[in-house]
Amino acid sequence: MSAYARAYRALTTGRPLQPGEAAQVLAALRTEYGAELATALAAHAKDQYGVAQSDTRADERRKRRAFGAVMRAAKLARDIAASPFRATIPPQTGTNRNDS
Repeated sequence: MSAYARAYRALTTGRPLQPGEAAQVLAALRTEYGAELATALAAHAKDQYGVAQSDTRADERRKRRAFGAVMRAAKLARDIAASPFRATIPPQTGTNRNDS
């Protein structure tokens, strides 16, 4: 069962989820979303930056570079979605504050 179906079922059954269950469902949703986003980016890159026979070598290099950039972004999206999300705020040191 997909994470979306589990979340929908949990929301519509009326049975409250335990905190651990809710965290697992949300983590599965995030991971599944990252995988779908990475797959969509890869498909877009393949369509957009595929090399045609009429392309010059400069066109091929440009398309290969753009394709690589999109694939790195897809990998980053997949990695971020799979890792546990912990937003951190940098500590305020007070050295750049204006206290006036």
